[in-house]
Amino acid sequence: MSHIRGRFSKPADNLAAKYTASLPFDRRLYPYDIAGSIAHAKMLAKQNIITEDEAKTIIDGLKAILGEIEQGTFEFKAEFEDIHMAIESRLIENVGEVGRKLHTARSRNDQVALDTRLFVTEAIADTIKALRSFQRALLDLAEANKDVILPGYTHLQVAQPVLLAHHFLAYFEMLERDIARFSDCFKRVDVLPLGSGALAGVAYDIDRDFVAQELGFSQVSRNSLDAVADRDFVLEYEADAALCMMHLSRLAQELTLWSSAEFGFIELDDAFTTGSSIMPQKKNPDVAELARGKTGRVYGHLMALLTTMKGLPLAYNSDMQEDKEGLFDTVDTLLNTLGVFTGMLSTIKVKGEKMRLAAERGYILATDLADYLVKKGETFRAAHEIVAKLVNSAAKKGKTFAELNVKEYQKFSTLFGKDVYEITVETSLAARDVIGGTAPKRVKQALIKARKMVGRG
Repeated sequence: MSHIRGRFSKPADNLAAKYTASLPFDRRLYPYDIAGSIAHAKMLAKQNIITEDEAKTIIDGLKAILGEIEQGTFEFKAEFEDIHMAIESRLIENVGEVGRKLHTARSRNDQVALDTRLFVTEAIADTIKALRSFQRALLDLAEANKDVILPGYTHLQVAQPVLLAHHFLAYFEMLERDIARFSDCFKRVDVLPLGSGALAGVAYDIDRDFVAQELGFSQVSRNSLDAVADRDFVLEYEADAALCMMHLSRLAQELTLWSSAEFGFIELDDAFTTGSSIMPQKKNPDVAELARGKTGRVYGHLMALLTTMKGLPLAYNSDMQEDKEGLFDTVDTLLNTLGVFTGMLSTIKVKGEKMRLAAERGYILATDLADYLVKKGETFRAAHEIVAKLVNSAAKKGKTFAELNVKEYQKFSTLFGKDVYEITVETSLAARDVIGGTAPKRVKQALIKARKMVGRG
């Protein structure tokens, strides 16, 4: 809460100044703040609001400050409320009174909106890049185990056999939609707010299109109040991140289950697990577990900002300062999760035989038996009931389908013949020969298409 000279008769209360300061976290916006200021200075000179020499002095000063920050010699003084004032103060200190001209025709309200949009623009690019790397790791794992069969589940109960590659391709599709959402979010982030002033525009002959071109924006905001008062683009990134983390959390849950002794489908590499302080046999899937936990963290940031924004009148309110820490943490959490998951997937050992044995246990071919009866003239509902009774009988006897003789089958339907034994997990897979199905040839086609989409990296 640094006071601007002239309005206040006494300095800010120390505790109030610390409470309102954003510099401890918004200092992260420095490259975007400096880039925006350089573009703004160029525009001011172009429009003859300042001279070319003044613009050059300001721009050189800003570049020098950028160097100081990146070299770690810049002093982030506690007396300054935010990154904007910290940089402007240092600029004036370095270049003199001409530095005071930089803030002509802008406000910290449109300045921070610009900085945040530039940050989110870069975050979207980084996120999409990380998602593509993760997709490639998924495909590598799927292609290396393209013939592995595992039980598919519904309600966490054995349902039907599927190919492991088909299972991983399901996550590929989820991530592809995540990429589409982030790409679509970019369309709404890609709007220049600078030139909106505090809330009503500015009283200077500025060239907003020039600034937009300098900073890479494809359009300028159409309403000054909206440009400084909304953070829906931040909310949209956080919502997209929440959905993406949900997908990662679901995969994390499966990897946690699959690596347990009860499943034994995979083995996680030592580099992505931890031990126990008391139980020497433990190999805990901490990376996967933490991804589940950090998903709630990302959800929390989304809900916090939605709650912050819901009651704010137009235009800017200091409540909106609360947008940044949650945004920064969301970006960091998502990128870190994608990065560590990509590494973890590339080291997973798949235990194909264990998956295959699990797929052959129980009555996983029950639906195929019903389809068998339908193809012989039975209605599906009747066939479903017949097979349900057959399963119940076999379970009481402790027998698998393969262990039942033909007479035992025929007690439930005379349509059963010796060809019933031709039904296997392989024929079950092959029968799902539809677009999007788990038939081997369909999965092979899907893998080829997915690889073309993402390349080899």
